Amino acid sequence: MSKIVTALLSFGMSGRVFHAPFIHIHKGFVLKGVWERTKSESHQYYPDIHIYRSLEEVLADEEVSLVIVNTPTNTHYDFTKKVLAAGKHAVVEKAFTTTVAEAQELNQLAALNNLFLSVYQNRRWDSDFLTVQKVIQSDRIGRVIEAEFHFDRYKPELGNKEHKEKPGPGAGLLNDLGPHLIDQALYLFGKPTGVFADIRTIREASLVDDYFAITLFYETKRVILKSSMLVKEPLASFIVHGSKGSFIKKRSDPQEALLLKNVVPIHTDWGVEEEGDYGLLVYEENGTTVRHIEPSEKGDYGAYYEAVYQSMIYGKLNPVKASEAIITMQIIEAARESNLSQHVIQLV
Repeated sequence: MSKIVTALLSFGMSGRVFHAPFIHIHKGFVLKGVWERTKSESHQYYPDIHIYRSLEEVLADEEVSLVIVNTPTNTHYDFTKKVLAAGKHAVVEKAFTTTVAEAQELNQLAALNNLFLSVYQNRRWDSDFLTVQKVIQSDRIGRVIEAEFHFDRYKPELGNKEHKEKPGPGAGLLNDLGPHLIDQALYLFGKPTGVFADIRTIREASLVDDYFAITLFYETKRVILKSSMLVKEPLASFIVHGSKGSFIKKRSDPQEALLLKNVVPIHTDWGVEEEGDYGLLVYEENGTTVRHIEPSEKGDYGAYYEAVYQSMIYGKLNPVKASEAIITMQIIEAARESNLSQHVIQLV
């Protein structure tokens, strides 16, 4: 079996929780090492891996063919450009970059050098989102008229991550959680024709945006994406209304909570939701209203890395192409423009 020798550029929450466990257990990957400037925390979990003390050391390692750029968003462009220039393939955390121009340049650089470039959008493999996708594709609610996706939290106090809370490129909620919601909408419905947005700062001490409501305009539907840091009692996270019915589902994928507890994702019940978290499907069938509790699909972030392996080794479809992430960045930029102008921004 061909092996993809891989290095991580960070071992914070992203590296420890979302990347390293799935790379480590996949037989097609070798987790060679992690870039940690001064600490050696990765050795607590993977004592046999190498610790790099600089990016240059990572790039000089001829064994490493894939680099995971999971550092703060404001470093993604610079680090990914250096990775690609070194002839190595790259997976980049969301948000892909801080501007559309940066994203386009990286995509072009990867294409020119025939390098694999993918953006880590793990929420495509959440159990709740997969269930929404299944319901829509089943046509039980008919043609989608309106969809509303929420990703809400209650964190009135500022976090300790300056790259998220201090004003600057890549900071704020729109850059943090916005890519998840936008990517899910694009994956289900494609590119919209227009964007309208309300972006606010609502926490007393906050210096960055911590609330947004974005409406994506399509010819026959509207998709509303909302996120706030001051939602004590969240609503359903997925509300989809169609010509024949509705589906309502809360955000309840169990994977992140398990990974934070250092549960290794190898069990057969991985990604399985509790029955109490199932969604409500209400639709018309032969003139009768059917109310149905819809069992949830099984979530699996490991499916992303399996798809990366299949793409890099066998040339199969890239699970999240850079070109898709460019559209996400276009919507983020359009949302900021709309918020300032209070107008719908048309997308080309």
